[in-house]
Amino acid sequence: MTQHDTTNATEPMRSFARSLPMALLKARESVMVRFRPSLRAHGLTEQQWRVIRAMSAADHKLRPMELSQMTFISMPSLSRLLKTLEGRDLIKRGRHVGDLRGSEFGLTPAGHAMVAEIAPHAEEIYVEIERLVGSKEIEQLYYVLEQVVQRLGLPGEDDLGAD
Repeated sequence: MTQHDTTNATEPMRSFARSLPMALLKARESVMVRFRPSLRAHGLTEQQWRVIRAMSAADHKLRPMELSQMTFISMPSLSRLLKTLEGRDLIKRGRHVGDLRGSEFGLTPAGHAMVAEIAPHAEEIYVEIERLVGSKEIEQLYYVLEQVVQRLGLPGEDDLGAD
C-alpha cells in the first residue's frame, strides 16, 4: 500500500452511505423521478431527452462527437439514439459543411415543438425542486458540482460507460 491509500487490507472500505458516486446517483434519482413522468408521457427516454435538450440549446447543428461530449452518452449508445430520434422525425441528419463524410444533426420542426411542449413542465419541476431544496442551496449545489468538474476534469470518450 502506498502512503496515499486511504484503506488497507485490515481497514474496511468507507461506508456505503459515504460513497460519493452513490450519493451523487441518489441525488440524481431524487431529481429525475420528478422528470420521468413528463418524458414518458411524450414517449421519450431520459437519454433521448438529453440529446434533444442539447440540440435545442446549441446555436448550430451538432456532430455526433459533440453530442456525446455534451450528453455523456457513449458513441455506440448515441448512434442508436440518433437513429431512433431520426425515425421519429424529431431530428434530421445533414452533411457537415467542412467534412462531407461527416454528419451533423439538428432538430426538426417536430423536435422544436416537442421541446416547446415539454419546457413549461420542466420549468415547473425546477421551481418545485427549488422550493423544496431552497434557492440558495441550489445555487450552492451548482457551484460545488462545477468545482468538482473543474478540479477532477471531464471524462473522455473512453471513460464514458454504458447509459
